[in-house]
Amino acid sequence: MSLLSRVADAGMGVKQPPAPCRQPPAMGLACIVVSEVRSRQSRRAIRLAESSRRLEAGGRGLKAGGWRLPLTPTLCLLLAMLAQVSTAQSASLIAVDADQQSAFGITLTAPLPAAETLTRRYPAEVAVPNRQMRVVAAPQSGVLESLMVAEGERVEVGQVLAELRSPELVDAQSQYLESLTRLELIETELARDRTLFREGVIAERRLLESQSKQRELTTMVEQRLQLLELAGFGSEDIKTLARTRRLTSRLPVRAPIGGVVLEQIVSTGQSVATAAPLYRVAELNPLWLEIHVPVERIVGVQEGGRVLLPREGTAGTVVTIGRMVHGQDQGVLVRAEITEGTEGLRPGQFVEVQLSAEAQGESWRVPLESVVRHAGHAYVFVNRGGGFEALTVRVLAEEEGSAVIAGELTAADRLAVTGVVAVKAAWLGGAE
Repeated sequence: MSLLSRVADAGMGVKQPPAPCRQPPAMGLACIVVSEVRSRQSRRAIRLAESSRRLEAGGRGLKAGGWRLPLTPTLCLLLAMLAQVSTAQSASLIAVDADQQSAFGITLTAPLPAAETLTRRYPAEVAVPNRQMRVVAAPQSGVLESLMVAEGERVEVGQVLAELRSPELVDAQSQYLESLTRLELIETELARDRTLFREGVIAERRLLESQSKQRELTTMVEQRLQLLELAGFGSEDIKTLARTRRLTSRLPVRAPIGGVVLEQIVSTGQSVATAAPLYRVAELNPLWLEIHVPVERIVGVQEGGRVLLPREGTAGTVVTIGRMVHGQDQGVLVRAEITEGTEGLRPGQFVEVQLSAEAQGESWRVPLESVVRHAGHAYVFVNRGGGFEALTVRVLAEEEGSAVIAGELTAADRLAVTGVVAVKAAWLGGAE
């Protein structure tokens, strides 16, 4: 039996057997109408709505199955329910006009193309690259007579940092001069033996012995020369020592590189042993950032990726990614190098950083407030003519104050960013 026949019979008082319905019996005739509408095509629903409008306009009743029906309250209610269900099924627009948008404080924003995603903030420690750090040690044991620089000062290559009084230095100079004198003597004897050998006065064996002694003493001089260089003597100091033959117990300690004195380890008058550390000197450009990233979030981080320092307003580049998970925090060491803005950073300082990763596919960056969640899905409300459309999106990353999403968006779309709660309430209320 058709829907119109049932409506006509209901108006004339004709009892018909109820159609099967899955709703509880208390729903009555409304259950029959809704079940019938859901089983029909939208075209039939439109025709019924048009019939109801013609009925209201003419006031002369509705023909159905040969019956002429009076416009009773029951019939009006049934036709209104029919039109409302049809409209709900044929339209998905959340009706919010301009006055309502203003009343609810709804503002709009445009999505921005996103080429990369940013992680949440991680702590990072500022460190000096190994190749730029030097520990200045005492080349000989002795007493520190004076310290020329202090922590925080900038030094140049070869600059004297401290002066040391060392008895061992005197002994090293003495041994060098002794071996140098013996070498000069044997070289004189070797020159004479060569002359005598050419004249046939001495045997070849004596000449060979002289040559052997000369090579032995040459090696000894070279050895003691190296000891003087290890003691801190420069080439000019050694030449002066060989020329003047004057010994000194004062040993200057010089800077091996140019940079900044990070730490002064000793004090004036202190007795130190050989190789005891005196200063730490480092060049502070570039610097390293050592970041411990949770192992479950290391996916997507690649060498060459950007590292942002939001508070400092600068950025660096990932140079290495560790292969070991640290037991204390279950983090992987990510090391980044920073070359700009290093003057505002200090070794040992902790800063907050964000790692970037390349976005997959077409992605959009939107305010975090514009993304709503319902029934396990994420949505944004796109402004359309006369209202909003709830568009399903996929959240790729949540950043500070923004989210990177993927969905069927364009740069011309406008999304609700404030007043989203009101739009969501209208949406869920309409769905119910």
